[in-house]
Amino acid sequence: MMSFEGATILVVGGAGFVGSNLVRMLLERGPTRIVVVDNLLSADSSNVPDDPRIDFIPRSITEDAVLAAQPQDLDYVFHLACYHGNQSSIANPLADHENNTLTTLKLFEKLKDVKSLQKVVYAAAGCAVAEKTFGGASATKEDAPVSLFHDSPYSISKLIGEMYGNYYWSRYKLPFVKARFQNVYGPGEILGAGQWRGTVHTVWRNVSPTFIWKALHGEALPVENGGVASRDFIYVEDMARGLMACALSGEPGEIYNLASGAETTILELAKRVNTITGNKTPIALAPARDWDRSGQRFGDPAKAREKLGFVATVGHEDGLNRTVDWTRKNRERILSCMRNHIGHVPEVGKYS
Repeated sequence: MMSFEGATILVVGGAGFVGSNLVRMLLERGPTRIVVVDNLLSADSSNVPDDPRIDFIPRSITEDAVLAAQPQDLDYVFHLACYHGNQSSIANPLADHENNTLTTLKLFEKLKDVKSLQKVVYAAAGCAVAEKTFGGASATKEDAPVSLFHDSPYSISKLIGEMYGNYYWSRYKLPFVKARFQNVYGPGEILGAGQWRGTVHTVWRNVSPTFIWKALHGEALPVENGGVASRDFIYVEDMARGLMACALSGEPGEIYNLASGAETTILELAKRVNTITGNKTPIALAPARDWDRSGQRFGDPAKAREKLGFVATVGHEDGLNRTVDWTRKNRERILSCMRNHIGHVPEVGKYS
């Protein structure tokens, strides 16, 4: 088992879906202290574990007072904060900049003077470098070319974060490692968590929790563009293990795909969710999203396997079963967050 015995750790975005799962796994590995900073813009405080080793700061890492209060003996930092997600960034690019780009720059500027740091792990985005195609995807490698044309401010911001990290590594030797995310799913992703962010995707987030919720309520799953789009779905506990592997074994300045390596179409996902939940309502085909040109993609996990010893171990059907079970058990918790946006998303009211 990977060990963080005696470590002092900062998790920015630690109340979010991935961050809170990571914090729980870190707690099992012997840290002395974990500082969780999260402004709860797209997260819920109930995600933060109740443990005396955790200091929870429900504010933004961009605040000077928050940065100044960070421990000077930090060993590891996981930077997972972002403005979730593509649609919200399109609706409000300035908010995306405030919560995606500025968070990264101010955090790295602070960390460059922390001498105890062993590793800073940054949540990069696989979608930002994937080929823009609907004509058949090839596994995206870490050295994929980067385009200057992007579908959303979110994608742009995540690449800027990589560039800032590369700068601080080159200029100040900040021990910066990039972990490129694929499509993470699993227990803990709460529909509607946080504040209204301008679009209905404040509630209807990533495709997996949206499909699961709707299927459990006997609704037709909205599958866009015939379901030909594809993603690399990686279970959240695998992602947390991958992030820890980046911290312990990643080389500063390097980048690693945290991916399952399996390509799954959205139509296949919808069929699996309906089968697991017993939803008999036919799938509802919908038009393609007008902004999305990167329809088919999946990650190449070879480098992470070779250099980090990281392999995703939870198969997609197994992970979906676990996630459906978690959703059933946490229905009221999820619904309480969804209800906060009923004025913006009236359909939420039908679940009450």
